[in-house]
Amino acid sequence: MTTFKGTDVSQWQGNINFNAVKASGIDFVIIRAGYGHSTSQKDPYFEQNYIRAKNAGLNVGAYWYSYADSASDAKIEADTCLYVIAGKQFDYPICFDLEERSQFNRGSNFCSALVSAFCSEIEAHGYYAGLYISRSPLQTYISSDVAKRYALWIAEYNNRLNYSGEYGIWQYSSTGDVSGISGSVDMDYSYIDYPAIIKQKGLNGYGTNTKALKSTDEIVKEVLAGQWGNGDERKNRLTAAGYNYDTIQATINQQLNAKSADDIAHEVILGKWGNDPQRSQNLRAAGYDPATIQKRVNQLL
Repeated sequence: MTTFKGTDVSQWQGNINFNAVKASGIDFVIIRAGYGHSTSQKDPYFEQNYIRAKNAGLNVGAYWYSYADSASDAKIEADTCLYVIAGKQFDYPICFDLEERSQFNRGSNFCSALVSAFCSEIEAHGYYAGLYISRSPLQTYISSDVAKRYALWIAEYNNRLNYSGEYGIWQYSSTGDVSGISGSVDMDYSYIDYPAIIKQKGLNGYGTNTKALKSTDEIVKEVLAGQWGNGDERKNRLTAAGYNYDTIQATINQQLNAKSADDIAHEVILGKWGNDPQRSQNLRAAGYDPATIQKRVNQLL
């Protein structure tokens, strides 16, 4: 069985010399595209990392870190991810990164629904979808049918991966040393020739199967401007164009019912949004920027 050697990176690795990474024997790199459900949460190094990795001759994948608190929210995250990665070609899966304790605390049905919502949306637009997750929560919070349905990228920092099911990528260390990258970095092995599969099927920007989407934020602005009609007409037109109507409508409702930063800051002071890290999770899920709200809280206090 052929084994491919890889790493995964984000803004936390700063400027990377991908030519040195390639020369060190690395075959592939999986790059964080962003997190959450706003285009403002795009990884600031994503474009740079993608271009430099491709130019160095590395095979490239992407991942999106989730804070979703519902299946519909996970679809919004998927649509935001699709917008960020549009126009690029990826040789490895586009992975849903599931790590938040607040998500695991809601159980297997909830977590499995998040994965299915994100990955099915990614697949519907011509991409090869996958799940990144640590081995223990995978076995605890992800149903077997969902685990088997998508590419699996599993983290377990050990001399072996203690998982009996099928998987494609093993993240075996978070303290790797790779030429061209400052500091410790995650290390991965891939046991599936994803580039061959993806190119043969015309996915991930190769061929004609990939559909370009506008971001959820853009579509919401267009809907509010009256460009998509009302009622059933709106629903039918959005669906035909490849957008998830429920996701778009939920975002619209959220924006129309949004409170001011002052209102939310007063509610935070009264304890209605809980304490961090749950507070930030709740605010983000409701469409508010935690840093903006905290700044206003500090001013009021």
